[in-house]
Amino acid sequence: MNADYKSNISKICLFKFFISLHFFGGVMIPFFMEWGGITFTQIMILQSWFMFCVFFLEVPTGTIADYLGRKHSLILAGFVGILVPIIYTIKPDFYIFLLGEFLFALSIALMSGADQALIYDSLKKTNETSKSKKIFAKMESMGLAGIMIASPIGSIIAVYFGLKAPMLFMSIPAFAAFLIGLTLKEPKITTKKIESKKYLDVLKEGIGYFYNHKILKILAIDKIVIHSIAFMMIWLYQPMLMQVGVGIMYFGIINSIMLLVEITLMNNYVYFEKILGSKKKLIFMTSLLTGIMFIVGGISSYIPLILTAIILGGGFGLSRQPLFASYMNKHIPSSKRATVISSISMLERFALMILYPIVGLMVDWSLNNTLIILGIIAVVFSFISKIKEEYLID
Repeated sequence: MNADYKSNISKICLFKFFISLHFFGGVMIPFFMEWGGITFTQIMILQSWFMFCVFFLEVPTGTIADYLGRKHSLILAGFVGILVPIIYTIKPDFYIFLLGEFLFALSIALMSGADQALIYDSLKKTNETSKSKKIFAKMESMGLAGIMIASPIGSIIAVYFGLKAPMLFMSIPAFAAFLIGLTLKEPKITTKKIESKKYLDVLKEGIGYFYNHKILKILAIDKIVIHSIAFMMIWLYQPMLMQVGVGIMYFGIINSIMLLVEITLMNNYVYFEKILGSKKKLIFMTSLLTGIMFIVGGISSYIPLILTAIILGGGFGLSRQPLFASYMNKHIPSSKRATVISSISMLERFALMILYPIVGLMVDWSLNNTLIILGIIAVVFSFISKIKEEYLID
């Protein structure tokens, strides 16, 4: 019996790998704009809609996982993942893309938390919960590995089979994830209760505590502002490359390098803190460099500088997430941890929901000016941030 629960770990890691093989990621802007025939503003509206859907689907899908079991939630996530590329490629139409984004959000929400819960329950059955941090890191690494591998492959697929093909090919690994989900073993638990809370309850408890906690507000605002700006690089790097004449064959490779830099940075922040001699200096430098790289990307047309701006601008800005998660958790009591973290996550999604269409309109006006403006905001914010050394507790 324990062997079944032990095998759950490797199976869920494989599930995460296959479901993360997003071949589409390396050519998403050409797919939408050239094959889909929509503007950059419409792409950003789609992403705002996606965030909105994930936000409101998390609790209902959490209830599914609680009632039917985590295994069935993952199976449904894999099944919906098969449908997403099929829906997207029916024909180039903005409203079909809206449906595709809804289904993609549904798949993400069905996975959210169910994979970690199933792993932890399996570890409890084998009395190995002390390994949970290592196992969770392995699972997330498998997901990132899937994205890194899929991006350059997707670019090659697009060159030889057309822009529609990378999206359609995503159904194959999603089907593999679905089959893996069918083989999982659901750990039996003595009590079955609904752990999910209504969003109003989460907002009332979490935001109430957050609003009255000065240090937590300062940390969360810094995290949300810089991450929201850095996150735009995921959507802006392909227009930047297209503008200077880089072929789509290389888009996926550049995306993988940016992701590799992000992973490297987030796993070496302790080393960088020792070099700088201050945690606050590290926070300042990461936000400042993010802003500078956006400005460099906006003012330069020299390809090596553009590549540096993309890789470091995205890498430094996006790698700050685990750093801030560690610092913020030190200021949240265990009894309120889930609701406060959920509330901060909601605020970040709201920020992105608002920022997406604004950035879309700005890019349709001027890509270079958009990069410069976002960069200036990040640079200015790095100097006015109220973070103090004593707030950054290990």
